[in-house]
Amino acid sequence: MRHAYLPVVVVGGGVAGLATALAMAPAPVRLLCRAHDGCGSASALAQGGIAAALDPQDSAAAHAADTLAAGANHNDAAMVQWLAAEAPAAIAWLQAQGVVFDSDAQGRLQLGREGGHGAARIVHAGGDASGAVLVQALRAMAQAAMHVQWRGGVDVDGLLLRGGRVVGVRTRDERGRHEQVEAAAVVLATGGIGASYARTSNPPGADGAGLALGLAAGAAPRDLEFVQFHPTALDVPGHCLPLITEALRGAGARLHDADGNALMAGVHPLGDLAPRDVVSRRVAAEQAAGGRVWLDATAVDGDWGKRFPTVLAACLAHGFDPRRQALPVTPAAHFHMGGLATDADGRTSVPGLYAVGEVACNGVHGANRLASNSLLEGVLCGRRLGRLLADASVSASGNGPLRVIERGESLPSDQLAALRELLWRSAGPVREAGALRDAWRACAALAELGWQARLAKALLRAMRLRRRSLGAHWRQDRGCPR
Repeated sequence: MRHAYLPVVVVGGGVAGLATALAMAPAPVRLLCRAHDGCGSASALAQGGIAAALDPQDSAAAHAADTLAAGANHNDAAMVQWLAAEAPAAIAWLQAQGVVFDSDAQGRLQLGREGGHGAARIVHAGGDASGAVLVQALRAMAQAAMHVQWRGGVDVDGLLLRGGRVVGVRTRDERGRHEQVEAAAVVLATGGIGASYARTSNPPGADGAGLALGLAAGAAPRDLEFVQFHPTALDVPGHCLPLITEALRGAGARLHDADGNALMAGVHPLGDLAPRDVVSRRVAAEQAAGGRVWLDATAVDGDWGKRFPTVLAACLAHGFDPRRQALPVTPAAHFHMGGLATDADGRTSVPGLYAVGEVACNGVHGANRLASNSLLEGVLCGRRLGRLLADASVSASGNGPLRVIERGESLPSDQLAALRELLWRSAGPVREAGALRDAWRACAALAELGWQARLAKALLRAMRLRRRSLGAHWRQDRGCPR
């Protein structure tokens, strides 16, 4: 039967969740978010824009080739070809939703270039405020849509199962009150795990809660070891650091050490625009040697208030003017290529449970995501999943008693801070067997106290099992195969 009586529950208000909900029209959707207004997603902080081969001299094949190269050919090739081929249509759909992309005086879309791309193919909206512009437009569409029921201020801390099938969620509001919500299907669009690290470009809500919940329900994981570190977050005290967009390097900014020497000279043919894992390791190596790394963007021309308003505001707030002085930068946890294993349509290994966006892993990013493919994936995979759920015969049927699979209690704040530091030291841009082993043992000792420790155990296990360096997973063990 069709889901005429029960809605599909979508958990998460970022680009992937919003695209899924919108594509389901006219089927009923309940969109659940932690924040009342849907803010706080990593999507809203995205600065880099969306990759699409729109220039006549560019091609989907070239976009796909760059995606595969950045992903160390660990990608699902069919998904990559599909993503690159559908990218121009994603831009057109977003424009139809009210997104206004940056254009030149003739009305042509402006195309930028970022790390790992062999051509200028990044479209932006509001300069480096692309993610915020996209989320604002899609949120307005979702809140106005008759088929979407929006509810903020709730955390989904449990899944309802009957006969091995997910048939709903359990929510907890700000007063700690629980409610069970039955559903024809559940879509996790909860984002990544960056906030599990001591230094991240992600918001606090990107804590891996959705991934932990899916794993608790028995969903199979995939590629958990692949964590991307952005090489240029502003190096200031704190947990969630301001991101310094890669587009600055595409516009002429350069990395150098404390003595003014070009940091990436002789390291990679693309220099400062090398893939993020390469640049992050170089920055981390300089820091490990006791040095500090700087990004000099003083040669970048144009109106910063239009081109890079987010970076300019963040830097000024911390006492730096990027137009006149070099910026101290550091790697920071940025994107999780791994997640709940899904097929091309977002199905996990648990019936009734779907995942989309950063919490999911369909193989499109491989071992290292290409810059500006994340919003693209969220839009395209969200729309694909939404159409599937709207058209398919989805039923919440199942046999047996209803049971609740809980994510579990959170670690106390002091232990959570210590866990973040532990992951930063042992599971950062460069990894080593002994440190991974010791970190896993420390997490095992905390596993009964909080779900974050159990999630960290799963991440560290995957990192320990992959002894060969690949993409963003770099092992420095002596004798470890490269």
